[in-house]
Amino acid sequence: MTTLRRALLLAVAFLALPATLPAQKSRGRMLGLVLDISTGSGVGQAVIMHVGDGRIAIADSVGLFRFDSLPTGIVRFVVRAKGFPSARLIVAMTAGEYMERRVELDSTAATALAVAIAEERASARSTPAQALPMVTIDGKASMGPRFANFERRRATGAGHYLTSDDIEARQFSSLQDVARSLRGVTVECGGGLGCHIRMARAPMQCQPEYVVDDNVDNVFGPTVPVRDIQALEVYTGPADVPGEYAGRNAGCGVIVIWTKSGPPKRKKG
Repeated sequence: MTTLRRALLLAVAFLALPATLPAQKSRGRMLGLVLDISTGSGVGQAVIMHVGDGRIAIADSVGLFRFDSLPTGIVRFVVRAKGFPSARLIVAMTAGEYMERRVELDSTAATALAVAIAEERASARSTPAQALPMVTIDGKASMGPRFANFERRRATGAGHYLTSDDIEARQFSSLQDVARSLRGVTVECGGGLGCHIRMARAPMQCQPEYVVDDNVDNVFGPTVPVRDIQALEVYTGPADVPGEYAGRNAGCGVIVIWTKSGPPKRKKG
């Protein structure tokens, strides 16, 4: 290869580099997947809007989408698709982070809503309008089929229950921060081992059992990033622990963590 040809190739390669490469190192990237929670299939052509700057991404035929150049901090998105209620996606980006997230839409809820609206319109055409007494709704909106057991246990009132909205509203930065806000839970630090959560009624050195996405995990459990928690259950003693978690460490308390990504999907084979 001649010197002139080598110089030309180097010049072309240099010009092909993006001019903003150094600045992009502090920006984050996210790869997302939009799923129909009722069928488990991807939702093609879903529209994902970055609330901060108005950018829009369109999911492909299997529900995949991507956002580049995301700022550091809390980033909010709105997800819409034909035949589904809209959904929110909130992530916390660190400098230069690459993140994968799943967005679950519920076609069942949309279908039920459409039927209710159709019935209401039909009724309005056939009967005269009349004033109805005001009704106060105290129940919380369903979080979807995946959280049916969480909502069932929350209805009993035994234990502490928080969702990602609760965690974000109180601006907790770690699982230990969450624990400090709960009655009957203490956080102990020192001894060169960092901080750990202990139930106030539990004996010393008695660590709670951690259950992550319905699997006992006492290694990953205490370190789950708070931004990845979709729902949290904390039981401070054996009297509160539900039967499905009444294992050998129930006397030390149980902390049940539901992550936003959920358990890994099993491959068919």
